[in-house]
Amino acid sequence: MMNKSVVVIGGGPAGLCSAIEVAKAGGEVLVIDENHKAGGQLFKQIHKFFGSKEHKAGMRGIHIGEMLLKEAEDLGIEIWLNTEVVGLNANKEVWVIQNKKKSLTVQGERIIIATGAQENPINFPGWTLPGVMGAGAAQTMMNIHRVRPGNKVLMVGSGNVGVIVSYQLIQTGIEVAGIIDVGEKAGGYEVHMAKLRRAGVPFYPRHTIKRALGSTCVEGAEIVEVDEHFKPIEGSEKILDVDTICLATGFTPLGELAWMAGCAFLYNPSLGGHIPVHDENMETSIKGIYVAGDITGIEEASIAMEEGRMAGLAVAWSLGLYEKEEYIKYAASVKNRLSQLRHNIHEGKSQKSMVFPSKERLLKGAVAIVECTQEIPCNPCEASCPRHAIMIGDQISNTPKIDYEKCIGCGLCVPACPGQAITLRDYIFSEEEVALSIPYEFLPLPKKGENVMAVNKDGQAVCPAKVVRVVQSPKYEGTAVVTISYPRKFFYEVASIKI
Repeated sequence: MMNKSVVVIGGGPAGLCSAIEVAKAGGEVLVIDENHKAGGQLFKQIHKFFGSKEHKAGMRGIHIGEMLLKEAEDLGIEIWLNTEVVGLNANKEVWVIQNKKKSLTVQGERIIIATGAQENPINFPGWTLPGVMGAGAAQTMMNIHRVRPGNKVLMVGSGNVGVIVSYQLIQTGIEVAGIIDVGEKAGGYEVHMAKLRRAGVPFYPRHTIKRALGSTCVEGAEIVEVDEHFKPIEGSEKILDVDTICLATGFTPLGELAWMAGCAFLYNPSLGGHIPVHDENMETSIKGIYVAGDITGIEEASIAMEEGRMAGLAVAWSLGLYEKEEYIKYAASVKNRLSQLRHNIHEGKSQKSMVFPSKERLLKGAVAIVECTQEIPCNPCEASCPRHAIMIGDQISNTPKIDYEKCIGCGLCVPACPGQAITLRDYIFSEEEVALSIPYEFLPLPKKGENVMAVNKDGQAVCPAKVVRVVQSPKYEGTAVVTISYPRKFFYEVASIKI
């Protein structure tokens, strides 16, 4: 038997953050992960994170993953890869199998379980056909293995995972034939759905999948409308020409190890099902065993990382690595960041109307338009503005307000917004034309002087347009800013472009 002070089970966002906090306090820590590389979901996540600067807002998941791995390496954290944890008991004995060959027992003084979650399948005729997969599997194929999962995709589920992966499919050059959801509205953030609408992706609310078509692989999908009781409405069936069906139908926390150890559980459907009971310091009902990340409930990756930091701090304090006052100070900071991220997240999303600039302000030149009307914990727009024209306040889930008289039209907020909800509009670009600057994340990038089609918020063609400028910068985190000119009469109607 091998003895270790702290054993972290799971090397994803929560596990790495917890290990880093223990190591920063001077503790010895071992991270065990079943994959060939630590970082977990972060390396699938090529989108920009929401939150504040402290939450790594504006950074892409892959870059956050690289940063955490570098920090872990610099701290000398021991990481066992290709190692499966097959057992855990209340005495904090951990049974592992390395490389599917060697079995070991590790005795820990403290255990942090950060095992994450698994995708939920749904059962329908044809669901076992090749071409039916979880949205996470499609994300892995695209962003890890650089393989297209298909050519035409139906996405089942419109939560944040479904809409984010749909956008990434389009970035890969794959057509998303539609997104369906049994709900009346999309479950994901409105800014994510807006990106898909601008790309022309149809959304089918109150629909479910009836069956996958094909004998040896997916050759189509039949969807059907549902009533208020979620029962299929006969005669409302539609056939979609697709070769791939992606399922984004929720996650279930992976709590088996906590259950094996004898931890108490509670059932919370809003968090994904059965989760281990834990206190504000992430300690379970078994003293010395802590949890962090999706095992505690399905939330955002930013929340998982903060929970990991909280667990790591608590473990370090329990081992005497922090004085009480020091621990209280650090813990309060983490708890505040968690509170910011969770504010109103389970209370429904407030929609507020936009306030557009006056005609007098438009006649003064370019001005930023912020189309973010939903309470999302995010403030990079405020942080990016050199004139403090964009205001969110201390609570980062407040909807942004803009002082159009302070705005000088610099456009720095356009690439800073993780939700691509900000554009720059210039009403006096020329005598006959206006200009629109948009965030752009598709390849190939349009070129200056190129003729493109301007589209509206629903992805419908509005008028021809010309590219007048393409700006790229390392500070933009991979988001280009493309400026187009088009006739003045379509000033507000145009929202994006098609090449």
